[in-house]
Amino acid sequence: MSDQTPLPADELLDIVDEQDRVVGQAARGESYALGLRHRCVFVLARDAEGRIFVHRRTSGKLIFPSRHDMFVGGVVGAGETYDEAALREAEEELGVRGLPAPAPLFRFLYEGPGGSWWSAVYEVRCDVPVRPQESEVAWHAFLSEEELEERLGEWEWVPDGLEAYRRLRAR
Repeated sequence: MSDQTPLPADELLDIVDEQDRVVGQAARGESYALGLRHRCVFVLARDAEGRIFVHRRTSGKLIFPSRHDMFVGGVVGAGETYDEAALREAEEELGVRGLPAPAPLFRFLYEGPGGSWWSAVYEVRCDVPVRPQESEVAWHAFLSEEELEERLGEWEWVPDGLEAYRRLRAR
């Protein structure tokens, strides 16, 4: 039915080339199944004390289920800008409204486990209590950078988020 929200696997994505130029469109599930390059956003959310929002993904996620991540975010929908997707995804996953526009930091082409996608990394400050989206987030906490660093070798992390975090730390 056209008035219903599409299921995540049915969400339409722009397919892009190695220079991040749109070359077509495909459903999210098809994009993952065929390894088609698309666009994603990663938003590092910090609370008023500067701690980083860390979470474990739900077991029902299409990609990297039940792994930890230090970013909120997701795919950029067809025709959507990176900036629009960053704000939408941050508010959805954190369960808040009225966040400031996430600050863009850098972009990189992720190529690794799960596929290949252009990745835009952002940072945002979230000063209000979070109510994470239950369909996306199984567990969450705000961790200091030191606490996060301690857990990098202990927990199983999403590989794209881990790469984005390592690139962020190297900057």
